[in-house]
Amino acid sequence: MTEKEIERVRVKIDKCKKALAADKKQWGGCHHDGLGIRYTLPALFLKINDYKGGLKYVTWFEKNFPDDSCTPIFLFEWTFTLFKCGKLVEAEKKAQKTFFSNTYLFDRFLDKEPLLLDENESTDWEYESIVKYFSYSSKEAEFIEFAKWVELVLQSSPFLEKANEFVLLQNQLKTEPYGENKIAMYKRVSEILSE
Repeated sequence: MTEKEIERVRVKIDKCKKALAADKKQWGGCHHDGLGIRYTLPALFLKINDYKGGLKYVTWFEKNFPDDSCTPIFLFEWTFTLFKCGKLVEAEKKAQKTFFSNTYLFDRFLDKEPLLLDENESTDWEYESIVKYFSYSSKEAEFIEFAKWVELVLQSSPFLEKANEFVLLQNQLKTEPYGENKIAMYKRVSEILSE
């Protein structure tokens, strides 16, 4: 990127930050952000390779939106930011959260055929949204080391145990009739997501 292009991105970042500050002021000390501006900033920081700025932002985000489940792409960008800043323990946890938010995202990133949960899954909105909106690739020079690290995380025994249980429960929940068993299965999914 040229200096002018970088400066344009920085101007966008500043505008987003000002919009979030105005939103907080308007809503009496809490954020409403109905436009979802908060999700656009990590991509902007990544665009200009400002990982420290991105880390500062996601730290602020976590403080101001503690209950936000985030979008899968946002979680991916957050994971990458943590990785680039050398925060590997936190990055691994965020990678797991990213996987559980959309099981297709890392397959797409690593240019692998997605593991579809059933034959009708290719029309699933989670799959379609990743195909349509996710543009990061492990083939990009900036992501090569990160992709190697992601593969190691995804192949680790602790991750595989949780991922296999998660996928199994998600499939079972599709056909399980409402009752105590289904409630217990939802509870276990919730536990996996919070581990």
